[in-house]
Amino acid sequence: MITKKAINRRIFFMICEIILIVFLSLFTTLARPIDTSKVVYLPNGSVSEIISYLSKRNFNVNKFDKYILVFMGFPQSGWIEIGQTRLSKFDFLYKLTTAKAALIDITLIPGETTLYFLKDLAGKLSLNYELLVKEYNAMSPIKEGYLVPETYKIPVGISEKHLVYYMINSSKKHHESIAKKIFGQWDEKKWFNFIIVASVIQKEAADASEMPLVASVIYNRLKKGMKLQMDGTLNYGLYSHEKITADRIRKDYSKYNTYIYEGLPDTAVCNVSLEAIKAAIFPKKTDYLYFVRNKETRKHKFSTTYNAHVKAISK
Repeated sequence: MITKKAINRRIFFMICEIILIVFLSLFTTLARPIDTSKVVYLPNGSVSEIISYLSKRNFNVNKFDKYILVFMGFPQSGWIEIGQTRLSKFDFLYKLTTAKAALIDITLIPGETTLYFLKDLAGKLSLNYELLVKEYNAMSPIKEGYLVPETYKIPVGISEKHLVYYMINSSKKHHESIAKKIFGQWDEKKWFNFIIVASVIQKEAADASEMPLVASVIYNRLKKGMKLQMDGTLNYGLYSHEKITADRIRKDYSKYNTYIYEGLPDTAVCNVSLEAIKAAIFPKKTDYLYFVRNKETRKHKFSTTYNAHVKAISK
């Protein structure tokens, strides 16, 4: 006959076995290696949302891990410095709650080209320029003009792929948000056509006040079938800061040369400000077909006829 004492002892050992099994399973899970990048971005949100975010980005985490995170402490939002590309899951989860990455401010100014900006990034962050360009071309829906000019807070140690993804994703949200405010919807093809016009405006206008006027000249010349003949379109790619000479105009047979080819370039020539985009969408209504820069004031004199334009040049 089994006594009550024996039954209690058996139940006690069964509970101990269950606890041991759970502990060993937990230990095994947390000891497993996980592949990661040296820095990880975490959005604001609940622990469940963060785990879901990481899972969608191919981090080896699951719903059970959220309870471990809660036990360790709430994960921090923003850039997290992991420091290694392979470590145990326990160490990975622990760093999500304790580590913060050192950030560097990197500014993309309006009018700068993507290639020139990526070259600058490569130098400042010790990254591979060719790999940055490769990742940009793979992720960006357009060759030029997609990045939003602003100051980006970049974590030290970020990979080329994650850096480009971060900037592309941030720019995507910006473009869609502004387009919906202006048009009430996101029409990608229509928006990117405005980006091309805005990039020429950005290169040519002396300041934001001139942008609607430069836009009017562009549209007026296009409407009349005139070549744009604008130097700024030749400041594309790594030619961003080069002075445009008569020799360069003769020898550059790319589609960016608006002295040779009619119409707009096939792609934007630089990254653009919101002011340039608005000017492309809402140009000033004028009859202007020409403009020339005053070397002293750096502003432009706009003209409706070629004769008036020649006089403005002579002055």
